[in-house]
Amino acid sequence: MSKEKIIYGIYDDDDVILDAVKSIREKGYDINEVYTPFPIHGLDTAMGLKHSRIAITSFIYGCIGASCALLMFWYMMIHDWPMNIGGKPNFTLNENLPAFIPITFEMTVFFASHLMVITFLIRCGLYPGSSSKSPDPRTTDDKFLMEIHTENDANKIKKIKDLMKKTGAQEIKEKE
Repeated sequence: MSKEKIIYGIYDDDDVILDAVKSIREKGYDINEVYTPFPIHGLDTAMGLKHSRIAITSFIYGCIGASCALLMFWYMMIHDWPMNIGGKPNFTLNENLPAFIPITFEMTVFFASHLMVITFLIRCGLYPGSSSKSPDPRTTDDKFLMEIHTENDANKIKKIKDLMKKTGAQEIKEKE
């Protein structure tokens, strides 16, 4: 026999599952995952998840974008093809920096946004060719699913199922 059981509780409403997560966590049970068709405000806090470090990567990607923009301007306007525009020769980057600020800003935003989307998709396993990890396909439409892993103890499984039913679960499934 398996040492671990997985219990799934399917809910119909986002407010109900948010309250259920809080109630079940107060009873001392760890919730492994909650599958929802849309983000629920406050669910990460209710589950006890740590804050994401993805904002740090956004800052790093923005710095890379700004560096690429400034390197591109230096190479094109100073090193490769310097031009005398309006009597203002391009000898150094810092003399012409005010003219480059708008494009530098745009490159910063471009790099940060596009690389953040790629990072998010890879981190969540949503890239092309990845298989669905949701135990119930209805969670992409209108259902909410709570997943709890527990040891194979009939008494503890019964307590979790009763607690899920009490908190508003419409269906409860069990898997080894």
